[in-house]
Amino acid sequence: MDKQIELAEKLAKKFKDKVEVLEEEPGTLYVSKDDFLDVMTKLKEKHGFNYLVDLTAVDYENEIVAVYHLMVLPDCDKVKVKVKLDKEDPRIPSVVSLWAAADVQERETYDLMGVIYEGHPNLKRILCPDDFEGHPLRKDYKLEARR
Repeated sequence: MDKQIELAEKLAKKFKDKVEVLEEEPGTLYVSKDDFLDVMTKLKEKHGFNYLVDLTAVDYENEIVAVYHLMVLPDCDKVKVKVKLDKEDPRIPSVVSLWAAADVQERETYDLMGVIYEGHPNLKRILCPDDFEGHPLRKDYKLEARR
């Protein structure tokens, strides 16, 4: 069995009802928004996931899914964490207090996908102009011709 799949299953057992591993996506931990910050804190402080590789969001038909890739350095153990968010109001706690690297990544995901990272110290656009309307990587974003 793949090392990442084994690790995800082991972590899911430790977190009991706070984490789920879906059969169709082995190796990925699904966490509810309510348990998210607690699980992420424990992954860092108790399980050694000291490196946030990246974070992003995916726009599906009925929801936005926040995606986090974490790693233990120097061992290189990896885990993927996903959280389903409300498409109309995609909010999730910021993890900047756990991993400083989340600062820029959360701003980018906010700018392009519209995810609100609650508690972020400076959540503002980073790629688009400040007066830009909408979030260009969302499926519902309407492109308009330039004049």
